[in-house]
Amino acid sequence: MQSLAAGKARSVLLFACMAIFVFAVITTTTVLTPNVASAQDDQPADPKPPAVKTRSIFDGLIHFFVSIGIVFGLIFLVISIGMVALIIILVLDLRLGESVPPSFVEDFTDMVNKRQFKQAYEMCRNDTSFIGRALTAGMGRLQYGIEDAREAMFAMVESVKSGKDAWISYLGIIGTLGPLLGLVGTVSGMIGAFRELGESDKAPEPSKLADNISHALVVTLVGVGIAVPAIFFFTFFKNRLTSISVNTANLADDLLTQMYHNSKKAAGAAATPERASASSVTTK
Repeated sequence: MQSLAAGKARSVLLFACMAIFVFAVITTTTVLTPNVASAQDDQPADPKPPAVKTRSIFDGLIHFFVSIGIVFGLIFLVISIGMVALIIILVLDLRLGESVPPSFVEDFTDMVNKRQFKQAYEMCRNDTSFIGRALTAGMGRLQYGIEDAREAMFAMVESVKSGKDAWISYLGIIGTLGPLLGLVGTVSGMIGAFRELGESDKAPEPSKLADNISHALVVTLVGVGIAVPAIFFFTFFKNRLTSISVNTANLADDLLTQMYHNSKKAAGAAATPERASASSVTTK
């Protein structure tokens, strides 16, 4: 129960850090957006300085979304939604209380101590938790010996771990694709800027150059901004899965060994009355 409470506390702390990070990225983006339109340095001084045009946070956000473009905006939107959904799924799935339910362990131990082995096996087979699947595989081979049962149990642990690890690997893919997509946006923005320089016979308009450069920088920023949490959660869930797998395998091995020894005691206790009755018949 203490491990379950610690896991919940870590999950809450993780969500808080993620919220702070997203807020910091949005705030930094809006603050770094140019807020003042100044005059050119080579123009003569004007007795009346021009009115200063300030931009609000909403103007900065509008400029941000306009600069990213429709194509890259849709791509990053789909990737972001998928990443958030994947993180939520993994947070809910990779919990020690979900993989090793305390009530399941208590019920299984109670049934084994009462030598209700068939009921214990049926409970494990109907349970979809990590430890339930591991015990089902081990108990299915228990008749061939404890070593054979352990091998089957550990094989199931590795199989379940690889299935969960496949979901975590998608975060690694997102962490790799984010900067690459940002690089594509940078190159496309620079190509647009140089095309403006090459196609115009006179000096190009600064606004068009600024639009292309802004597109390049914003796409790069978003790509890196997506990659940072993806890589962080990829490493976090990798370590968490390893810890859960080790704890599940150790506990399942203990429960399987306990069931094996109890079954041996039950078989010995059943054989003793038979021998006693057989000896009494022989004496008569």
